[in-house]
Amino acid sequence: MAEATPQTFNHFGLVRFTDAYWQETPEARRRALCGWLERLRADVDALHFYQMSGIEVGSDLLLWSAIEGGDVTAPTRFFNAFAAALQPYRRFVELTTTLWGFTKPSQYTKTRSNQEIDPYTAERAPYLVMYPFTKTAEWYQMPREERGRMMGEHIKVGKQYPEITQLLLYSTGLQDQEFVVVYETDDLLKFSSLVTDLRSTLARPYTERDTPLHTAIHQPDMDALMRWL
Repeated sequence: MAEATPQTFNHFGLVRFTDAYWQETPEARRRALCGWLERLRADVDALHFYQMSGIEVGSDLLLWSAIEGGDVTAPTRFFNAFAAALQPYRRFVELTTTLWGFTKPSQYTKTRSNQEIDPYTAERAPYLVMYPFTKTAEWYQMPREERGRMMGEHIKVGKQYPEITQLLLYSTGLQDQEFVVVYETDDLLKFSSLVTDLRSTLARPYTERDTPLHTAIHQPDMDALMRWL
């Protein structure tokens, strides 16, 4: 039997550090940041952090949290833990964007892709690219077979870039977007080529929105993170 995509809950939080944070000494900033992240790490199955400073305006840090999502109480447990971890540090931290959703098996393929991202793996690619995604109403009015044919072309293009991996989160009815699309890559120029190729596929006209797009640099540990904070 083909392996199915496991259900996980994934949350991406983009963070800006306040003026109060930057007015602290480097050691005080380190204590505050370590305290916050360690509190959050204790309540999730995986936590990864990424540099946003210098990449886009308005955010300094991206936090990717993942937990097993098969339990219907998983979102409540996560959001309660996230709020509790953040509460002591609110004068230092502001959330600028949150994107979240669930993984589940694709309706267009019968097998789990070997390019599917495992959120629990500690070793991550150097770059993460993420964006909200919504299809047009016309897309859903087409027969499923026609949609499947177009998605088959889309998947075929993606397989031409085997070193680029993807995580698709379903968030229809939960946030403003229908999906959150996440990619990992070690080559941003090659990723840009993949996006260019996907723009010419038959499914492209049925994209209603796929912005704002966020690119981030993985920080493997706290020491790496503190070098620029």
